[in-house]
Amino acid sequence: MASTYSFDIVSDFDHQELVNAIDQTVREIKSRYDLKDTQTTVELGDEVINISTDSEFTLDAVHSILQQKAAKRNLSLKIFDYGKIESASGNRIRQEVKLKKGISQEISKQISKLIRDEFKKVQPSIQGDSVRVSSKDKDDLQVVIQRLKQEELPVALQFTNYR
Repeated sequence: MASTYSFDIVSDFDHQELVNAIDQTVREIKSRYDLKDTQTTVELGDEVINISTDSEFTLDAVHSILQQKAAKRNLSLKIFDYGKIESASGNRIRQEVKLKKGISQEISKQISKLIRDEFKKVQPSIQGDSVRVSSKDKDDLQVVIQRLKQEELPVALQFTNYR
């Protein structure tokens, strides 16, 4: 009796790590000399981060701080989807940064096609916003994971439920 092994490919992030990264970003903005008097705010919503500041120069500085803090907390920078810069009241600007979670249908299809084309003994199946990959051989699954880590996709991939 041969058993099958499987894992799920998902695109997610640790929400608590993101909360910590935002807190550290806000703390650094308040303490940095060049950003101290800009009244910059960084607010985390359910699926967006709202940044409000006084110029594009300070907005770029906030982006780099946020990216540094996120990277230190093992968050992929691919989860950030920067919206367009809008002007707000009183010569200020704001930007909405959407947080990407889940794998879209077209990227799921792209991943499935890649797996089907390159690995004949492995079966991918799309399940909502994740892709389940199953095989009779654990080694095949390891090879698939290594191959997907090399692929440049627009979303951050994690591999879960490996059994």
